[in-house]
Amino acid sequence: MTDRVAVIGAGQMGNGIAHVFAQSGMPVTMVDVSEDALQRGRSTIEKNMDRQVKKNALSADDKQAALGRIATSTELRAAADATLIVEAATENIDLKFRIFSDLDRLAAPGTILASNTSSISITRIGAQTKRPERVIGMHFMNPVPVMQLVEVIRGLATSDETTRRVMDLAKSLGKTPVEANDFPGFIANRILLPMINEACFALMEGVGTPDAIDQVMKLGMNHPMGPLTLADFIGLDTCVAILEVMHDGLGDPKYRPCPLLRKYVDAGWLGRKTGRGFYTYA
Repeated sequence: MTDRVAVIGAGQMGNGIAHVFAQSGMPVTMVDVSEDALQRGRSTIEKNMDRQVKKNALSADDKQAALGRIATSTELRAAADATLIVEAATENIDLKFRIFSDLDRLAAPGTILASNTSSISITRIGAQTKRPERVIGMHFMNPVPVMQLVEVIRGLATSDETTRRVMDLAKSLGKTPVEANDFPGFIANRILLPMINEACFALMEGVGTPDAIDQVMKLGMNHPMGPLTLADFIGLDTCVAILEVMHDGLGDPKYRPCPLLRKYVDAGWLGRKTGRGFYTYA
């Protein structure tokens, strides 16, 4: 039986997740609160698929077939017939709790409820439902169509069967799933965000300019992108949110967000998505 997938959220991560499932032959329903957000998400998918066609990574016929597998809706109940629902809403704990409580009520008893959260406890999300054994983290990397990794996070109650099914599904997308346990930040952001935060402290203390800090990490450590450029790409508000989850959950002052990072967020300088972060974007 082909899995039917619903993705909650049509933003940067949500449309990327819908893209890879549809391209792998699965029918997908992308749900968001506004028709505008859905149209923007669908337009992004189409542009990204056009890029794949130009690179001969996807045929024009396969592109049309994949787009034909994507339905959209502004109603959460449109996800009710899915066998897997992936939540990709904003990194806000109250919002995620509300979505999972609603999905638990709407979805069939056997449906797996996955979250693309980058740091929030899967155990706590699962506790909002009557099916914590079927709640799991499925943390895709950005940009989803390009990046190989899917971090699969087991909550305290997540079953072996749910984990196995999600690992297999990730492999069927051509991704490499890596299992992580449910601690704040999981593996990826537990290591990545302190590096980004330290780069912000280095900038705040005048150790180097943004370009100097990024060049040292690119040329000296062979990173494809410097930490401040990467922070702009992720979104500085998202960086602060993840650091706060780790700071609150682990209680260690080393995870406190850099004051300069907070100041940029307060100014609305969130990175690429607002045209200004550590760098200015056209």
